[in-house]
Amino acid sequence: MWNLFRFIGDMLHLASFVILILKIRNSKNCLGISCKTQEIYLVVFVSRYLDIIYRFSDQTLYLFVMKLLYIGATAYIIYLMRYEKPYCISYDSMGDDFEHWLYLIPGALVLALIIHRDWTFADYLWSFSIWLESVAIFPQLRMLIKIKEVENITSNYVAALGFYRIFYIFNWIVRYFAEDYVCWTSVLGGIVQSAIYGDFLYIYIKSKRNP
Repeated sequence: MWNLFRFIGDMLHLASFVILILKIRNSKNCLGISCKTQEIYLVVFVSRYLDIIYRFSDQTLYLFVMKLLYIGATAYIIYLMRYEKPYCISYDSMGDDFEHWLYLIPGALVLALIIHRDWTFADYLWSFSIWLESVAIFPQLRMLIKIKEVENITSNYVAALGFYRIFYIFNWIVRYFAEDYVCWTSVLGGIVQSAIYGDFLYIYIKSKRNP
């Protein structure tokens, strides 16, 4: 079911990519940005959106374009941070030290085995992507805490991701009352993700109200 909350959530998610790419290109640096968070998001999107290959005929134009944009924009950000000069020169690999391959990805793999929709490989990948997305921001938040002085644009990026998830929770509430539909994997993953963003969003909103 399509509703306004889902559309706003999608646009906020898309805006987060635009904010980050413009920040990197305009400032010609990637200070304060976690490449590891971007790498996690790339794993999330690739594992979740493989259906554009094996279920191509089921895709609407909107979904097809959005899925390609999510994958492409994330891969582009990683490319800028890892390989493209002058941007990659400023990447703080020492500060971006959260061991995502050791903790977050294995944890999501285990959670997907415990809480999922169906026993199919495609659904397992989808469930894995939900749980991994719920903790993907950890490396970025860790960097923000370590550097303490956060650029306004970087905080706008994190806030856009947080508000995107909140609007998706509203979307699930609307779907529950309109269709009597609930997916506990999405709901629980979304609650975890919103809780992680909660403290940051509180400080972000407070700072905007009292500049």
